[in-house]
This record gives sequence, structure tokens and C-alpha cells, in this order.
Amino acid sequence: MAQTSPFIYILVVGSIFWTIGYSSSLQATSNTLNGQHLHVIWPLWSGNPKGMPGPLKGGVILDYLAIRLNFTYEMVRVTESLFEPPENGRGLFSYLFDQQCDLLLHDVVQTYRRLKIVDMTVPWVYSSIALLMPVQDDSANVNAVIKPFQWPVWLGFVVSIVCVILALIVLQRNMASYRSSRQSRNPKDDEKDDTGSPTATVHPGKQYIYVIASLLSQGGHCASNRLSYRLVAGVWCLAAFVFVQAYTSTLFTYVVTPVNPPLVKSAYDLADKEDVNVLVRKAGIIDILVSDINNTDLLYSILRDKVNSFSQSRCSLVSDCMSLLKPGSKNILVDQPCNSLQASAYLRDAIRQDFKKTGKCNLQLARDGFSNTIISFALQKNSKYTKTVNQGMLELMQTGIIDYWDLWFRPMPLQCLDNIKSVYKPPNSKTLKMKNRPPALTLKNLTGAFIVLSLGFSLSFLAFLCEQIISISIRRSRQLQKSRSHTGNSPNQRELANVENQN
Repeated sequence: MAQTSPFIYILVVGSIFWTIGYSSSLQATSNTLNGQHLHVIWPLWSGNPKGMPGPLKGGVILDYLAIRLNFTYEMVRVTESLFEPPENGRGLFSYLFDQQCDLLLHDVVQTYRRLKIVDMTVPWVYSSIALLMPVQDDSANVNAVIKPFQWPVWLGFVVSIVCVILALIVLQRNMASYRSSRQSRNPKDDEKDDTGSPTATVHPGKQYIYVIASLLSQGGHCASNRLSYRLVAGVWCLAAFVFVQAYTSTLFTYVVTPVNPPLVKSAYDLADKEDVNVLVRKAGIIDILVSDINNTDLLYSILRDKVNSFSQSRCSLVSDCMSLLKPGSKNILVDQPCNSLQASAYLRDAIRQDFKKTGKCNLQLARDGFSNTIISFALQKNSKYTKTVNQGMLELMQTGIIDYWDLWFRPMPLQCLDNIKSVYKPPNSKTLKMKNRPPALTLKNLTGAFIVLSLGFSLSFLAFLCEQIISISIRRSRQLQKSRSHTGNSPNQRELANVENQN
């Protein structure tokens, strides 16, 4: 019997009785496995070498079928990891060919070539290829304050500010020259501003303050009541309002953006990532697809170039590939996972094992997979047990218990749920609801805002120092002038001046 924990075995037995009551019963005459003894290969059996890939739930499914279909079994020890036998060796299919195995519990992808040499059960996993990568280190979100707009927008914005300021200065100077010409002809005709006092001289600094204050929603005093001047000011206020609203509404998105984005979101991003290396299992599904030069698909061409450009891309075992996925590295493991509910079985196991070892979630899955496939178990060609095993598998899948077995076998730490939630979203999951809270912003999210604040404080302090230096020099010059004037008006100096006048 496959080794399972007592708790899991109790759950399995309970689910078996529930399944028997739920599904239609097999007739003894149609059950070809009734009373039979099978030789079974399950790579994760304790008698096999450690590190071999295989379905974690294979042993539980085998126990279910054995009780449900009334047969016994014994495990066959294997050391091979390939399905098809190589030229000078044996593969897992060799045990089926030599009738040393009746049932192969492995993730066998259905292909036309394999269907010709072995029997396949009904698909029990609908799979896609996933990408496993190390979590990147947190980086300061420095340029979040400039990301809302592209550089042409910023350039146009700066040009607009300069143009508005120049327009206001030109208008006010033109009006000042017009007033001066009228006053020269009629001195009594003195225009006054909106306060009733005579219009002041043109000060360019007022235009700068007005334009910047309007942009910062601080308002400002309009320096003239002329229609042309107010039209330019009104247009600028409207443009500043639109610009500020568009900026602030978009800025929030970039502020809350994760400070440690993944290397890629999907396999299609690899084309633009020249510094990213791709790892695959040697002679695995991905390696076979990538190595086929007749496969002209664009995505597989990209993967082929990535694999051939890195000397360590092909790993004999998954553990060898995992050793290259170190924090901060640019390596990505491309492997064949399970369906969306089972969420990349092997890769999720790798995330969980790495967390147990390091206490940190150093690995994550890419958001999107690619190339959907179906996975089955394998039997000998034209086996008399194929139909019965298929019926037992269909009854088991009808209950939906397989999906929940995966949750029992692979309890993912809460800290790592964010690393797999894009491909692992079971409905009504209390665990994900606990983690579905808005993330608290950190200092690295607001680094750009604090840099702008620090820059503003630095400029203000620099301006303050300059003002103090200028003020000190002015005060000293005034004090020197006063001291000289006091010295010149002293009594001794006046007496000396009178004596000189008498002589």
C-alpha cells in the first residue's frame, strides 16, 4: 500500500463511502479488476529514489480505486524519470511494454504518438505550462511622481507654463505702455486698478506666482482687469485644473504599484527580457517542444533561443533547476503544472518547501500560463483494465473531491498566497479572503513623493541662506554708513572745522 498519513487515509475512506453512495455502483460482472492483483508504478512511492517527479495525489487515488474496485496492488521500484525509452536505456513505458507494470500513475500528457503505444485513462488534469521565478528585491518607487505622464506630456506642460507666463508679461507690458502714452497726452487720465489705486508698474514676478499658484490650486490675484489678460488667465486655470485632476487620479495607481514587480507576467514578456534565463527539465515536455526545430510557433522560438543561449538551461532534475532560482537571480523555470484549481502542483510544492526551509516566500508564479494540455494515467496497450479504471476515475471526478485533496496535501502558507493567487483562486476561499485586504503603503511606495518634498525643502533652505547672506551684507553696509555719518557729525569734528574756517 502507498504510505499515507492516518488523517488523510480517514478522509479518503470517508470520501470513498460518500462517492459510492453518490455514484452508480459497478456491477461485479463489468468490474474486470475485481479480485485482481496489479503491479503499479508511482514515482513518489517511498521505495523509489527521492526527487523524482510525479502526482502527489497518485497514492490517494490508487487507494480509492483499490477499495472501490476491489483489487490489491504492489509497487514496482523504478529509477527512470523519462516516459519513452532512450536509445540505450529504459523508460517508464518500458515496464508497460514488458508487462512488468499494469498501471502507471504519472502525469502522462496525451499525444498521438503515445496513444498508439499505450492506453490512456480519461484526463484527470487539465494543465497549462507555468513559470516559476524568484521574488525580486524591493526597489524604491522613485519615479512614481513622474510616471503618470509620458515625457512628451511633461515637455508640453513645461512649454505651456513658459508660454502662459510670457503671454501675461507681454499683455501687461503692452497695457502699461498704452497707459503711459495716454497719460503723456492727458496727465489727468490715470487708470486705476480694481482697488481704486493707480495701476502699478509691471512686475514679472507676479506672473510667475500666479501661474504656479493656479497650478497648485492655491489661487492668486489677477494683476489686470483687461479682457485679454483675463482670457489668458482663465484658459490657464481651466488647463491647470484638467492637468492636476488627471495627474492626481493616475498618481495613486503608481504609488500603490508593488515595489518588487515580477520578472515577467507571462511567457510572452521573455522576448523583451534579454537578461532573463530560462530553465527546463532535460528531456521533459518543455524541452521536447522547444527542441523541435519544426515547431515554428513564435513563443516556442523565443523559448528555444533562451534555452540555447544559457549553458545551464537544461536540468536533469527539478531540484537542480530549483538550486538556480536564488533570490535576486534572473532565472525562470518553465515547467508543466496542473490545472487552475491545482495551481502548478510541482511548482507550488517548490514554493512551499522553500518557505519551510528559509521561512520566506522567495519564489512566485507568473500571472499567466500557456499551451493548455490534458494529463492522464497510462496502462498497457489494449489492457482489459482500461475501461474499469476509466469508470472509477469518472466517478471520483464527479464528486469533485480531487480538487479539495489538493488543498489538504498542499496547504500553502498565508505569507505566500500573494505569490500564487493569480493562478490559484478557489471560490469562497476563506484563506484568500483574509489576505484580500488593501496592502499598507510602505516608505518605498512613497519614495518619490518624499524625494520631491526633500528637494523642495532643500531649495527653500538654500533660498533662505541666500536671503540671510544678502540681508547680513545689507545690514553691515547700512551700519557702516550710519557709523560714518555719526562720526562726521561728532563735536570734535565740528570744532576742527570751525578752527580751519577761522584760519
